[in-house]
Amino acid sequence: MSNFVTLSTGRRMPTVGLGTWKSSPGQVKQAVLVALDCGYRHIDCAAAYSNEQEVGEALALRVGPGKILSREMVFVTSKLWNTKHDPNDVEEACRTSLAHLGLSYLDLYLMHWPMAFQRGKELMPRRDDGSICYSDTHYKDTWVAMESLVDKGLVKAIGLSNFNARQTDEVISLARHKPVVNQVECHPYLCQADLLSHCRSVAVCMTAYSPLGSGDRPWASPDEPSLLQDPKLGAIAQRYHKTPAQIILRWHVQRGVVCIPKSVTPSRIQQNLEVFDFSLSEDEMKLIGSLNCNERFIVPAVERDGKRVWRDAEHPHFPFHDPY
Repeated sequence: MSNFVTLSTGRRMPTVGLGTWKSSPGQVKQAVLVALDCGYRHIDCAAAYSNEQEVGEALALRVGPGKILSREMVFVTSKLWNTKHDPNDVEEACRTSLAHLGLSYLDLYLMHWPMAFQRGKELMPRRDDGSICYSDTHYKDTWVAMESLVDKGLVKAIGLSNFNARQTDEVISLARHKPVVNQVECHPYLCQADLLSHCRSVAVCMTAYSPLGSGDRPWASPDEPSLLQDPKLGAIAQRYHKTPAQIILRWHVQRGVVCIPKSVTPSRIQQNLEVFDFSLSEDEMKLIGSLNCNERFIVPAVERDGKRVWRDAEHPHFPFHDPY
């Protein structure tokens, strides 16, 4: 398997990138430096992670004229946050990410969610009762505004994140610049086989966030299953003298799914890239796929009447009511 995929634009995207969600300021700069130094050529960022300036500090030390890496050698993704969906806010939001990252262009700019929130400076605009203030801006209108970023050379390609198949098709039907990627939660407990097959059929590359099951998600409860501790994965890992994380990442790579594992631990950052020197058998691939239980870990949830419910389920463009 190759260590990059070719997007519908013809540009190449490295199959394993460094994720930066939940990497706290103070840690993320070092993580990006370690990643670039051990061979990563793909960094996944987002305005909403509130750490792009630190990622930019690391990029400035390693990438550009007179540095170890030329700009063309590193694939950088960022994402448009939900409060910036108004077509008049899109370019400014993109330019802010570029300024924080210290770049003149992004390789890929994604719409982080199909759901628009109320415009403004707050990442999470809330009412007094704590509920989120939504906006009725349609993602199709936001997409048209994102297309002009390609026209202006601010981004090389645009894409989606957390979109279902129906929403993806709606964007494709009106797009001048087609979405090249849909970045979604994906791991063996949520293997996304139907969405992956749909993305392939419309030439959209699927990228997996939380590809290892996001054991460090802030709202994890002790009784939830831990993917990295799954005995079936452990058995395969022993067979190859690899870690369970490497087995999972190899499973993604063999499915043609790009993955962006997050780590701030140097040894793990390095290990997560060491997945191109072995192959899983067809039976092992099937076995890992059979762990699927449609377990979605990354949906913000809130307590209502003593029950955990999806926070944004009432949003008209909430993506997860559809089967895929």
